[in-house]
Amino acid sequence: MSGVGLHTAVVARQSCLASLPTGILCAVEKKLLLFDIDGTLLTSGGAGERALRRGFRERFGIDDDLTRVEIAGCTDSGIARRMLATHELPETPENLAAFFDGYLHFLAQELPASEGSLLPGIVPLLEALKPRTDVVLALLTGNLERGAELKLTHFGVWHYFEFGAYADDHHERDQLGHFARTRAQKKHGVEFPPERIFVLGDTPHDISCARAIGAKAVAIATGKFSRAELGALAPDFLFDDLADVPKVLEIFR
Repeated sequence: MSGVGLHTAVVARQSCLASLPTGILCAVEKKLLLFDIDGTLLTSGGAGERALRRGFRERFGIDDDLTRVEIAGCTDSGIARRMLATHELPETPENLAAFFDGYLHFLAQELPASEGSLLPGIVPLLEALKPRTDVVLALLTGNLERGAELKLTHFGVWHYFEFGAYADDHHERDQLGHFARTRAQKKHGVEFPPERIFVLGDTPHDISCARAIGAKAVAIATGKFSRAELGALAPDFLFDDLADVPKVLEIFR
């Protein structure tokens, strides 16, 4: 194409884009990245599990070793309901609220005493993504919102995320993507089509959660599930970890 022809094509495209409503243009350009926390961004060194046990013991006088309750990838509100059911305790708002208060109290104590850490590549990846105008960083996590804030503040990465969907919103993880997408739309005034939403997590529940809203599932084998176990569920992308930041960034081009 000649220089004149190329210039004409560029001007025509710019004119076409300028004629689109602002919301449509932004929806096409922006990507929504939804990060899980435990096993994806960080390991708390067991602080969460210990806080759950201490909170339950303080409220109900029962030392639950959590062996009969699935933890990885589940929501705190779902875990609480299963713990109550295991011990045939009523699932009342009062019991749940008191348990959560105790859990959050002990979580704040356990985090500084635990040998947790951020997982490989997390800070460089967030540093690379945060300035991009075509990327929205948010959380999609089974943590209560206050628990998420405690964990991410302790490890110095809370400020990277604009908002989130949490266990406060719903006890079923597959429902959380709808909350995240709605909040993104309200905050940015645009729609985010499913093909431009990425759910990053380390468990089969994260993959299922992505599927529930038609989003891209990005599985990372940094938690309790192996690469083979996650790969068997056919996520859209699969990484051993996020240490190779340039390689990870390629999927968000």
